[in-house]
Amino acid sequence: MSGETSSGLSALVVDDEAPARSELRYLLDRDERIGAIHLAASGTDALRLLDAEHIDVIFSDISMPGLDGMELARILSRFTQRPAVVFVTAHDQHAVDAFAVHAVDYVMKPVRPERLAEAVRRAAAVVAGTGAAAGAADPRHSADDESVPDETIPVELGGVTRFVNRADIRYVIAHGDYARLHTETGSHLVRASLASLADRWAAAGFVRIHRSTLVAMPHVTEVRMNQGRCAVIVGGVELAVSRRHLRDVRAHLLRPRDLA
Repeated sequence: MSGETSSGLSALVVDDEAPARSELRYLLDRDERIGAIHLAASGTDALRLLDAEHIDVIFSDISMPGLDGMELARILSRFTQRPAVVFVTAHDQHAVDAFAVHAVDYVMKPVRPERLAEAVRRAAAVVAGTGAAAGAADPRHSADDESVPDETIPVELGGVTRFVNRADIRYVIAHGDYARLHTETGSHLVRASLASLADRWAAAGFVRIHRSTLVAMPHVTEVRMNQGRCAVIVGGVELAVSRRHLRDVRAHLLRPRDLA
């Protein structure tokens, strides 16, 4: 993806309802960060248009006949250079699935202009910062780079969807194809592999310290060395650093003298 140009982001609106397409186009046209705006009435039409046009960001409904928005996003996830995806929907039950397919944002209908503007900001940051897929990490960014936007992660608890800010996550523990996000107030299981989160959040300061553990660098308060073994303290919890990942910890998480 070539990223944002002087003419703005190239956008594609995908919705099977013509009034919804028109409204979203009208709102996007008022945003100076958006350039060309294309329209598609289905996921299949969107794929055809993607063959002919360069698209930076897709604003897609989810519930559509035929190829729906979630299936479209899964297809796009296999693209070498794929556009950022923002879901625009009237239903909140797909929020966790949207996170799993690396959507940049999840906007509820009816669309408020200020909420859409925030989604555009997130998409623009992804396109300008990674030049690749939504949520992909760019190793050129440091953990303190203010250009890396925070991310809101939908989690389910007792059948209710709640939202956790990535900045509040202290560490992540792998659970097979799932991962448990640990914050100051509790933990949340999400449908995402540790490997995918490590790649996705590297630019935000997350470093893999063990095959089953991912740690947020800003939350590390102490490093302990004992008989050649290393551990980090995060929120009062001691987490072991494997020998395989010790070099990454040295390079990205800690100052060299801490592990001397």
